[in-house]
Amino acid sequence: MDLILDTNFVIALERERRRKQEGPAKRFLSQHSGDRFFITFTVAGELACGRSATAKQDWQRLCRPFALIGWSSEISWIYGELFRQLQTSGTLIGSNDLWIAATALSKKLGLVSNNLRDFERIPGLQLASF
Repeated sequence: MDLILDTNFVIALERERRRKQEGPAKRFLSQHSGDRFFITFTVAGELACGRSATAKQDWQRLCRPFALIGWSSEISWIYGELFRQLQTSGTLIGSNDLWIAATALSKKLGLVSNNLRDFERIPGLQLASF
């Protein structure tokens, strides 16, 4: 299965690397060794804001292991549809999470996150936690 990794996954993986310990993120990758992993343009942007990536080479190191899915007009359309649907039902989630979900739906990929409470609001989104 092909999976998008949420920002919180990449951050957890980085923490495990720095602490030189195996934790839930590394175990998830080991248990899914046959899967392909991606990050979205939004995840890359969120990582660029973090303290683990204050230098560009650190940001590149965080992103490098994963294929990057860029923006597309289809992703924007799905984002808009989701926004209207969630806003109407009073269950809107954060805009970055909405971009990540729209990307997963447009590419028909699952999403790995520990933020299931928000992402469970997205109809049809395949979720996995770590």
